[in-house]
Amino acid sequence: MAVDQRTRRSRLGNPTGGLSGPAIKPITLRLVWEACKAVKIPVLGLGGVETATDVLDYLLMGANAVQVGTASFTDPQASERLERDVREAFFDSNLFVINELIGKFSTEIG
Repeated sequence: MAVDQRTRRSRLGNPTGGLSGPAIKPITLRLVWEACKAVKIPVLGLGGVETATDVLDYLLMGANAVQVGTASFTDPQASERLERDVREAFFDSNLFVINELIGKFSTEIG
């Protein structure tokens, strides 16, 4: 919710709006992790995807694919940039197959 005190109206066009972008990433990472443990179908990761690290985080949680949303508003080329950056991150980590990363999040401490 956002209000303009001068006009006394919503800044969003509707009284309330949704939460998106980086603010929801910690929440949606957990939800992707929980969903991947609960179902045997592909899971899509989304929420706060702006960098290659964000994409890799969702893959580690078990997501089979990642959606880019809000980042596209400020950078229409976000998807293309992320594809290039993720490819570079894979090579930098000596990863060559995406399945080497999907679902490899460890809950062990230390």
